[in-house]
Amino acid sequence: MIPRRLLAFLLAVLAILGTPSGAAAAIDGAAVAAEISRRGDAAVAAYDPANRLATASELSSLYFAVFEGSGMEVDLGIRSPSLKNELEVLFGVVNGQAMQGVAAADLQSSWLALRDRLNVAAALYGTPETDGFLPALLKSALILIREGVEAMLVVSALTAYLRRAGAADRVWVLYAGVGVAIPLSLLTGWAMTSAIRAAGASRAVVEGATMLLAAAVLFYVSFWLLSKSESRRWQAWIAGRVDSAISRGSLIALGGAACLAVYREGAETVLFYHALLASHADHGGAIIAGIGLASGLLALVYLVLNRMALRLPHATFFAVTAVLVYGIGLVFLGQGIIELQAAGRLATTPLPGFPRVSWLGIGPSLQGVTAQGGMILLPWLAWTWQRTRRRVS
Repeated sequence: MIPRRLLAFLLAVLAILGTPSGAAAAIDGAAVAAEISRRGDAAVAAYDPANRLATASELSSLYFAVFEGSGMEVDLGIRSPSLKNELEVLFGVVNGQAMQGVAAADLQSSWLALRDRLNVAAALYGTPETDGFLPALLKSALILIREGVEAMLVVSALTAYLRRAGAADRVWVLYAGVGVAIPLSLLTGWAMTSAIRAAGASRAVVEGATMLLAAAVLFYVSFWLLSKSESRRWQAWIAGRVDSAISRGSLIALGGAACLAVYREGAETVLFYHALLASHADHGGAIIAGIGLASGLLALVYLVLNRMALRLPHATFFAVTAVLVYGIGLVFLGQGIIELQAAGRLATTPLPGFPRVSWLGIGPSLQGVTAQGGMILLPWLAWTWQRTRRRVS
């Protein structure tokens, strides 16, 4: 069963990262933030649009070599996930502006916004974290719940789909996808913890590219599911094409969606547990207990969702499943764009005043808003086109 395999995977992670070679020193977030502020102030003060690449290089170094390389990014992701995501977006904005050669006043304004949030992050390190069994257990459980819920929803929706399609014997494809993702996540996470400084921008590029690929697969799967929501089409499809349709590209897409959904979360989960072990080195038992608790909760939700899905009318089931999968794809799309912008591989055009919703992958950049907005409009355009075509025919 998936939750049991996930538990075994995370226990293996703890065994590897708990060894002396995997140990990590506690992060001095205040010192890291101070270094970023000092060097950033100097870089922005010396900024000249005519020599913009030098400033962009320094700002990029502050993110990858200092914020990420010191381990503060991952550690902050445990203390305050929303603040970590916000800083990631802001780093992408200032780096993108420097590369574009914007006016000095605009870069200064964005940098001050970033520095203010860095000060908030530094303040979190001013008060020592409560180090005890219960705090370690709760943090451990929250990491797995937060990182695993999206993957669980995707796998749960696709499992219910196969069962509704009379292809319960094909569910193994989803489990196979998860089985491939787990060791890949472990290897990727281990590589990142072993060489996080050397990884630099390449790590963000890998994460961003994985998210975009996962989004593309989820979009494809959601459109395919939505096409089965009409009773007439469903009955015709179920009558003579279950074996052939599910055995071709659609089956590969379903397994790929499960694999990418788990892999996208898995490597980052390894990093978070690595940081948690560093700050709660004497409470490994509590961390394992937290993993067990979270795995049990995710398994319970997984079972409840699957049973509920089997009782829904088929049209409602396919529509809800398609919307759920599509929504998660939208989140992956936004988060992938943010990662590539932070890596300097994608331009950043800030949208001052635009709301930032990190858990939805929404950032204040023209590129992200345009991509997500376009994908929100696409289903409506496809539906309108289909209705028009039916009327004509």
